[in-house]
Amino acid sequence: MQIIDFRSDTVTKPSAAMLQAMIDAQVGDDVFAEDPTVRALEEKVAALFGMQAGLFFPSGTMSNQVAIKAHTQALDEVICDKLSHIYNYETGAWAMISGVSVRLTNGLNGKMDTSDIESCMLPDFDWYPNTRMVAIENSINKGGGSIYSIAEMKAISAYCKGHQLILHCDGARIFNALCALNATPFELSGLFDSMSVCLSKGLGAPVGSVLIGNNDFIKKARKIRKALGGGMRQAGLLAAAGMYALDNNVMRLGEDHLHARQIEAALKQCAMVKSVLPVHTNIVIAEVDDAVLFAEKLVKYQIKVQPFSATQVRFVTHLDVSSQMVEMVCKLLMSLE
Repeated sequence: MQIIDFRSDTVTKPSAAMLQAMIDAQVGDDVFAEDPTVRALEEKVAALFGMQAGLFFPSGTMSNQVAIKAHTQALDEVICDKLSHIYNYETGAWAMISGVSVRLTNGLNGKMDTSDIESCMLPDFDWYPNTRMVAIENSINKGGGSIYSIAEMKAISAYCKGHQLILHCDGARIFNALCALNATPFELSGLFDSMSVCLSKGLGAPVGSVLIGNNDFIKKARKIRKALGGGMRQAGLLAAAGMYALDNNVMRLGEDHLHARQIEAALKQCAMVKSVLPVHTNIVIAEVDDAVLFAEKLVKYQIKVQPFSATQVRFVTHLDVSSQMVEMVCKLLMSLE
């Protein structure tokens, strides 16, 4: 029986067409800025979001952390939500690499607003760090795929500009958010000082994120990337997969969102589930008595889910999960006791 893997949208395999695009890619040495496919990808992502320049990274974590390093100095502080990926899943790299502290908001399903930011602002006293940067995530992984609306992002952007704060967006699943909002990437133009755009989650590329911002920021980020070992050589092989993903896999994200809502409905009828966070994109988080036992029960049926806390399990839909698979899983969930 085929394994159905809902642990993450990072588990997808490149399609035959994506692999062919990688084989056909023109490459060069990107440390010398001579890989034409990498440069094309960086320019494409930057243009999509109305930014000046982009920089290709092997991971979203490195992209986020280089952004923090490039925007801050030691003794600065970054404001983010308590559910943010930067805080929870990047091994405290902001402290190790940038020498900054983090102050957490207590938003709704990971979403902060301007009042949350205001409450975290510190006065300029010797015994406080310098409030320098705000980082939001869209969509929000631990928030069950919750999303900021365009209006909410504009309000936060205006607040940060008014208070001389840098604003970064961890756009690990920004295309999922835009799909749910029925919005285009260019509608975010001018809102952020930088954004990390992941290609290896809902878009199905095997590796890679692109950090975008203005020319001076990207020049600084490029040197930091090299210092952290992120300078790659013939990286066009990987960039080609990202180009293919942008050209072919963005428009189908609504299918993943539909599958997530179907799983949400089935979980609400599952006797083992107490509650489900509201579903907005491709992530479903259910509250159960014991997350590990729930996951182990599903493994017996060749279904993999991710225990997300002691009492939460996460389902993530993606392009390797078909409608037929979702239908079968929903029937099983409704029958569990």
